Amino acid sequence: MDISVVIPLLNEEESLQELNDWIVRVMKSNQFTYEIIYVDDGSTDRSWEIIEGISALNKNVKGIRFRRNYGKSAALNTAFEASKGNVVITMDADLQDSPEEIPLLFNMLKDEGFDLISGWKKKRKDPIVKRWPSKIYNRVNRMITGIKLHDQNCGIKIYKKEVVKNIEIYGEMHRFIPVIAKWAGFAKIGEKVVTHHERKFGKTKFGMERYRKGFLDLISIIFVSRFGKRPMHLFGSIGTLLFMLGFGTAIYLTYAKLFLQEYRMTERPLFYLGILAMILGTQLFMTGFLAEMISRNSTDRNAYHISKRTGFEE
Repeated sequence: MDISVVIPLLNEEESLQELNDWIVRVMKSNQFTYEIIYVDDGSTDRSWEIIEGISALNKNVKGIRFRRNYGKSAALNTAFEASKGNVVITMDADLQDSPEEIPLLFNMLKDEGFDLISGWKKKRKDPIVKRWPSKIYNRVNRMITGIKLHDQNCGIKIYKKEVVKNIEIYGEMHRFIPVIAKWAGFAKIGEKVVTHHERKFGKTKFGMERYRKGFLDLISIIFVSRFGKRPMHLFGSIGTLLFMLGFGTAIYLTYAKLFLQEYRMTERPLFYLGILAMILGTQLFMTGFLAEMISRNSTDRNAYHISKRTGFEE
C-alpha cells in the first residue's frame, strides 16, 4: 500500500464528507493505493455516524473511536500503530489542509530521501491573534531544538513508515513529532510550503492555552529525549556536584576551626549553605538512582480506551 492518510478529529461533522471525497479524488487521479484512517477523539456530534457511513461505502476508509477525548497525540499514536502504508500523511479534518498537497509531498519524500516532511503554512488563513504567537513560538522552538522548521505544529506532514513505527507520542507531544523523530535517529527532516485555507465550518478547538502547554511540553520532550532512558546522568551529575561543593565547604570550615582558630562556625551562613548543598546533592543523587531503576523495569501500556472500530479486518 502506498499511503495511509491519518486524520484525527473532534466534532467535525460538517467537513468530513467533503474532505473524504476530496482525498479520494486525489488518490484516484494519481493511482495511489491508499487507506484513510479517521480517529474520532470523543466527538459529541454526528462525526462517528458519518465515518461509519463512509467506511461502509469505501473499504479503504477506516475509523477508530475513543470513548472520551484523549487529545490529538493519543489519536495520532493509535492511528500510527494501525497504519499499513509505506508512507503516512497526517491532516487536520477542518478542510484547512489541502489534499492536493499529497502527491507533491509523496514525490518529494520519495525523490529526495527525507524521513519526514513538515508543511509550512507560509500564507496562513488564521486571525492575527493566532499567527503572531505561532511565529514567536516556532522561533523559540528552532532555537532550542536546532530543527529549522518554520511551522512545527502544521497539521499536514508526511512520514516514512519506519518513522511512525518507531516513535511514541503522548500528552501534547504531537507538536514536537519532528523533535521526537530526530532523537529516534530520523534526522533528515524537510519542509514544504503548503496551501492553507480558511476554516469553512465550525471553530478551532485550540485556544491560547496551547502555547503555555506547548512550552512546558517542549521542556519535557527535551528532557525525555536526552535523559528519559538515563536519568542518572542528569540527577546524578547535579547531585554529585552539589554534594562535592557542600563537602568541600565542610572541609574548609573544619580546617578554619582547627588551624585558624575561627570559632562560632554555626553562626556563619557558609556553614548552612554547605549542609544544604550536601543534603540536596544526596537527594538528587538518590532521585536519579531511583528513576534509573524505574526506567529499567517499567513497561509501556496502551491506556487509550477505544469504543469502536470500522473498516478494519478482524
